[in-house]
Amino acid sequence: MSKSTLKLIHFFSAITSFILVLSFFMSSIMIELFGDISSVVIVKTAILFGAFLLIPLMAITGITGAKMAGNVNKGPIGRKKKRMPLIAFNGVFVLLPCALYLYYLSSNHQFSYTFYIVQIIEFIAGVTNLSLMALNIFDTKKLRSNKAQSA
Repeated sequence: MSKSTLKLIHFFSAITSFILVLSFFMSSIMIELFGDISSVVIVKTAILFGAFLLIPLMAITGITGAKMAGNVNKGPIGRKKKRMPLIAFNGVFVLLPCALYLYYLSSNHQFSYTFYIVQIIEFIAGVTNLSLMALNIFDTKKLRSNKAQSA
């Protein structure tokens, strides 16, 4: 696979992942503030099914990023390498279980304290991942501007 193809795949999967996580987060907030119970069920169902698109996209982002980074462990690439395990852990062990449980609770119309506690945990984990992903995007911009300046 050519380097330009690898970069394109990485860029597409990273940006799509970020947009998906942002849309999950924003739709959850908006539906909690302005939606009714049936809307909450629809959003939680959409998030659960969207997670099955997000997981492979995140894996592709990680794999392509690792291939491009090679053994570099300093600077923007090093920072991105340190963030990716945190993003993955948070996604697999916090966000995905929250999405599954919130889907289960909402589809059974169980909007108790448990639902809202799990929702708050999901919001905190979502903001964390969005922040880490945004930092990765900013570091990519730094890499590009450094390459443009050195050319």
